[in-house]
Amino acid sequence: MASRPSTTSGSLAQLRNRQRELAQRVAELTWDLGGLTYEMAIRDHYRLDVLARRAAELQEADAQLSEVQRLLASSEAGVHGQCRSCGAVHSRGAAYCWQCGAPLLSEARPEALSAGTNGASTLNGANGAGARA
Repeated sequence: MASRPSTTSGSLAQLRNRQRELAQRVAELTWDLGGLTYEMAIRDHYRLDVLARRAAELQEADAQLSEVQRLLASSEAGVHGQCRSCGAVHSRGAAYCWQCGAPLLSEARPEALSAGTNGASTLNGANGAGARA
């Protein structure tokens, strides 16, 4: 079985080139299988082992083409990763999983922001008291 291509190891241009190559290969294999079947039919001499071997070769090339097309569609649709809880795919920037609702982004709160909100409430309290006096 052929190795599975990945969008991280290869560029989209390489995937598109591979897609064109595989589409051409699938078309050729389909044409050849049809022609071979026709030749066997007009001679009334079928070799099922030959047809099965050719069909398996076509099926393998078609499966590779489907995988490349899936990878291209995923990258073009903006699929970014999988949920750590349920494994559902999610897009870039998604905050929660669409399937299970688990948070996808870890909450990081800088200390300066935490201190700033505490300081702001103290200032508002002082300002409020000063305005009332």
